Amino acid sequence: MMYIISGKIGHAAVVFVAFASAILIENTRLVASYSTFTSSFESRKLFIPTSSASSSLYMKQRLNSKQRKIRAKKLLDNPTSEDESLEIPQNLRRKAAAKRPFLGHVVPDNATRRGVGGSSSPKLRPQGKARVEGLNNPSNLKILGGIARGRRLDSPEVYLRPMMGKVREAVYSTFTSFGLYKDGVATRHLDIFSGSGSVGLESLSRGSVHCTFVDLAKDCCNAVERNVKICNFDDDIDKTRVVNADAITALRDPVSVGIPEGFTYNLVTLCPPYEEIVYADLLDAVANSPAVTDDTVVLVEYPVELGCLPHVIKRNDGGLLVGVRNRKYGRTVIALYVVNPTGRLDPSAESRPEEFVSF
Repeated sequence: MMYIISGKIGHAAVVFVAFASAILIENTRLVASYSTFTSSFESRKLFIPTSSASSSLYMKQRLNSKQRKIRAKKLLDNPTSEDESLEIPQNLRRKAAAKRPFLGHVVPDNATRRGVGGSSSPKLRPQGKARVEGLNNPSNLKILGGIARGRRLDSPEVYLRPMMGKVREAVYSTFTSFGLYKDGVATRHLDIFSGSGSVGLESLSRGSVHCTFVDLAKDCCNAVERNVKICNFDDDIDKTRVVNADAITALRDPVSVGIPEGFTYNLVTLCPPYEEIVYADLLDAVANSPAVTDDTVVLVEYPVELGCLPHVIKRNDGGLLVGVRNRKYGRTVIALYVVNPTGRLDPSAESRPEEFVSF
């Protein structure tokens, strides 16, 4: 009888030891996981601002209209509280090296790319140069939304690098969320480097009351005029304006290129040929342009090779361009800024410095 009891006690002891071992192993695993988590968190803390003002920008919070106006005023009054330096980075002071494949992208005249398409060595063409007779135009563009949806656009007889359709759709979804096309808002659009006019015409189709198209190539301006008629936007002469001029000149001195004095825009899009402009000059020109006003939304398209644009750009008059979006689509990056934000735009158009850290 004692042997049986001892056997039962021995069995219970074995079970207890096994159970205790299992608990010990589980605790060890949890401690290891916690250590991994905390070390990972510590490595990420470098990207989190230490000041309470900056930290609030990283929080996904919804502010009411009054709070947004207070925050916008605070940012304008003391911009360095959120950005230690407002100087244009050195990487933007030189032309970008952003070569793109065939089909009209900005490339050197003598460059080739073998093994693409039906040719063993197709010649790459620089943007703005005339296309070879008989060569199909790569930019078969059409309007994606609004009253002119589905209209196919004519293209100029030069090589272009138009904004991709998926990017244009994403951009205009964002513009719509900002409230640029809602009832009662008279959006006036300035489309710089307009090319065939696809970006500005998309805006007119979705509800803009006016669009000014600016391009240095006369052939592009002629294509824009043809596309205005294709989309039936030529019934009102005040609805569109086509300007054959240099982009920097049009931004710095709009009156000199035929834009009426005091005429301002609440949407400006800049889709330049990557390797033909200096982004520091372009950003300075748009930031200080008399064509922009408070709450003007500015879109800047740029290549990933350039590195991130700054979150805040300072104006000469003490005002600011504040970054609200910075999204990568393949090798193309779209940055959105708001000039001197007052809080009148939709809450979704709030400052997002975390998007201007890295891609």
